[in-house]
Amino acid sequence: MTRLDPRIAAGTTRMLERRRGELDDGATHLGWKAGFGAPAALERLGTDRPLVGYLTRERLLDDGATVSLAGMTQPVLEAEVALHLAHEVPAGADAAEAQAAVGTVSVAIEIADLDVPPSDVEEIVGGNIYHRHVVLGPEVEVRTTSTLTAVVRRDGDEVARTDDPEALTGDVAGVLASMADTLAATGGTTAAGDVVITGSVVPPVPLVPGEWAVTFAGLGEVTVRVTP
Repeated sequence: MTRLDPRIAAGTTRMLERRRGELDDGATHLGWKAGFGAPAALERLGTDRPLVGYLTRERLLDDGATVSLAGMTQPVLEAEVALHLAHEVPAGADAAEAQAAVGTVSVAIEIADLDVPPSDVEEIVGGNIYHRHVVLGPEVEVRTTSTLTAVVRRDGDEVARTDDPEALTGDVAGVLASMADTLAATGGTTAAGDVVITGSVVPPVPLVPGEWAVTFAGLGEVTVRVTP
């Protein structure tokens, strides 16, 4: 395991403290999220790995749910792959070992709000990487997502597409292994039953009112209705 960037270490420690506070107040653990793992983001922030945040069931929306943009500063939609873990991923696991821990996969929508400039690594992670909501599609047993076409639509019109969903995230099993190392170095861990969203497969899409859908060939579709 490589030495953790002090900014990531400090931010992840703050993130885990924030998570513990929410759990102490009655929130329910759902899983973890990766962010800022795209090559351009790594270069801009001077980091060597995706950043790690957390998910709770209180921010999980049903497929087709309605969400309001009221109170958000710069909301975006991210089309993501969600990994549903059958086993813990230990620190030091390689990509193959991380992949073996995955039970099922689903398409996901994350709604994030860029309410502060995305420049300070510790602040980004400590603030849980702008997370607001997640929507999960049906779980599917697939072993690779690297060749699946992903499409984002608003009111039926295509607004984003990729035929290489790992171009921005990196290999999702590698993302998972990196996440396990980051958590282990700061007092966290993955576990069986965790849901892990692995980063947007297209550049984050500015979120405006409408009927939004994210479709992955082979995984299915997930939708959300957005109101002002």
